Amino acid sequence: MGATALGLAAMWTSGPLATGIGAASTTLYTLLAERLQPQRTATSAGVLLRTPAGRLPRVEQLSRPELAGVHPAEEHAGHRGAPPYVRRDAEPLLRQALRGGGFVLVVGESTAGKTRLAYEVVRSSFPRHVFVRPLDRGGLAAAAEAVRRARRAVLWLDDLENYLGADGVTSALLNGLLERRPGRVAVLATMRSQEFRRYDAREESRLTGSDRDAWRVQRDVLASAVQVRLERRWSTAEQQRAAAHRGDPRIDLALDSCDRFGLAEIMAAGPELLAAWRNAWAPGANPRGAAIVAAAVDCRRSGLRRPASRDWLLELHLPYLAERGGPDLQPEPFDEAMLWACRAAYATSGLLMGNYSQGYTAFDYLLTAPDLPAVPDHLWDSLLARAEPADAYDMGLVAHQAGRLPRAAAALERAREGGTAGADFMLAIVVGDRGRPRQAATALHDIVLRRRSDLGPGHPETLAAVHQWAFFVGEAGEPERAAAAFTRLVADTTAALGADHPDTLAARHQQAYFAGEAGDTTTAVRRLQRLLEDRVRLEGTDHPQVLAARRSLIWFSSLTGDPADGLPDSERQLRLLLADAERVLGAQDAHTLAIRSTQAAFAARAGRTDEAIAEFTRLVAERSRLLGEEHPHVMHSRVQRAQALLAANHEAEAAAELSRILHDAHTVLEPTHRHVALARTLLARARS
Repeated sequence: MGATALGLAAMWTSGPLATGIGAASTTLYTLLAERLQPQRTATSAGVLLRTPAGRLPRVEQLSRPELAGVHPAEEHAGHRGAPPYVRRDAEPLLRQALRGGGFVLVVGESTAGKTRLAYEVVRSSFPRHVFVRPLDRGGLAAAAEAVRRARRAVLWLDDLENYLGADGVTSALLNGLLERRPGRVAVLATMRSQEFRRYDAREESRLTGSDRDAWRVQRDVLASAVQVRLERRWSTAEQQRAAAHRGDPRIDLALDSCDRFGLAEIMAAGPELLAAWRNAWAPGANPRGAAIVAAAVDCRRSGLRRPASRDWLLELHLPYLAERGGPDLQPEPFDEAMLWACRAAYATSGLLMGNYSQGYTAFDYLLTAPDLPAVPDHLWDSLLARAEPADAYDMGLVAHQAGRLPRAAAALERAREGGTAGADFMLAIVVGDRGRPRQAATALHDIVLRRRSDLGPGHPETLAAVHQWAFFVGEAGEPERAAAAFTRLVADTTAALGADHPDTLAARHQQAYFAGEAGDTTTAVRRLQRLLEDRVRLEGTDHPQVLAARRSLIWFSSLTGDPADGLPDSERQLRLLLADAERVLGAQDAHTLAIRSTQAAFAARAGRTDEAIAEFTRLVAERSRLLGEEHPHVMHSRVQRAQALLAANHEAEAAAELSRILHDAHTVLEPTHRHVALARTLLARARS
């Protein structure tokens, strides 16, 4: 084009002018070509939702809510596609939150109608915005680039939990998109309540001694969003608005059943799909399909964020089928089972969602089914052998949070070997939590030095690494050194983050705890009293960390002064604390079980050995079921039970149990671990 313009111009103009015309034409053509050529950034093909022409759609082009991730509704009496939208009570809140862009998160239970609500609001609020929907976490880089290039854009993150973790969404990424052009970019996400609860204060309290960087990064993403809650059960006003659409038989049927279920839940056929899965195990029904669905459900429960391939499900479902009877169930062929699982029995979303090329994901409603058994070892082991390092990292976090430490260690080792960022830090914590604190402290010391060099001594990630290093130093038998380290850390976190920051409060708790472990119980009590006052002021009386501070205070208070005078009052306070913990956290929470352990220890100290033995026996059984028999908490309860047996003059039984403990601990705990040292001391006493 430039050459032609130059030739034509030279016929009618002078040389310099002709050259200028040619150069201008060439420049114009170059700009047009660059603007019109297909964008290939970050392997964009296949990772973002696109129109049939291969372009990113505008919001107004989303003619069907299914394109945004809405669960298809059941077809009924000629009514196809999505049913009419019924305005939800939360809609004004969502519109207000989205006004001017920003990051908004809709939280609700499975099939509460989160995605449909968000879709309808976005359609009416931002029709001309480019709709950027990454199809999986691997498409985030392409999505971010597309948002940066667009004049106006909506970044759509349906099921936000699938975009968190290694190489996932961070606060820095979102801030970079939103601050660059305020008001022109909106980030709209949805998240199931069950996943959202993984990041609340109760879940953080499970990680005492293990404040994890990765968990905090993900929590910070959620904290940066304006949150809109959507209830599963429809209000009276919502049902009245839905009644205007009774001409659609699906809404009519849902309205007749919404005394038990949410209206959106019924239209997505959640209860029917769950019943179909359970009924499919019957001989001659669809037992292989049920086994495939069970494998897909447990893939998600294990922490796998991306869909499982058809080949994976072909192998992973076999043990589930065998456990239920195998050939005796008269299982259907695999191809037929996959068709059934994807089509399901009620022609809605299907028990499995996806396709051959993208892989398959279990319908999220199934993950909320009551009485689901623990994820079996065969699924976990097979899945980890197939997972990518980033997938293994996610699986390790889920396993650690559930207290399944062997699984967490195996997954995080896989992630570390694959070069996943932060995996070495998490692996060191898991190693320490498994009963090897000295090994963990050594690894964490190296991480502290590296983070100080790369990030600076006052960076939150550096301070988090120092916290973990100091904790495991104390757990390794050096409480004085740990107390001194936490004293320095309290000063550093106060200067960097503030006196009321959760990290500062956590460091103060460990500072007091290790002072008490070092024998200075008076200082420990004084520090815990001040800490408890501050936590109640900042967090309220029912916060899990308030309950944890109360337990530590009760324990160290019982060790000061005359035990005969202080123990009855400590036991009374502990009974009140246990009642509060069961009310707030539940009977099977780790904090609740720890309080019961302290209660049993008090009974032993008071001479009520039969009561102590019975309680420690129950704790061993419950902790083994929840955490696995090799968990250090289980070992501790076993040692305490043996100690109570010895106090009750059952020397032979105590000696036998202590011998078994030392045998079992040989491959789990470090030789110098405090549980091992106590077991050896007690065994020598029993034999003498």
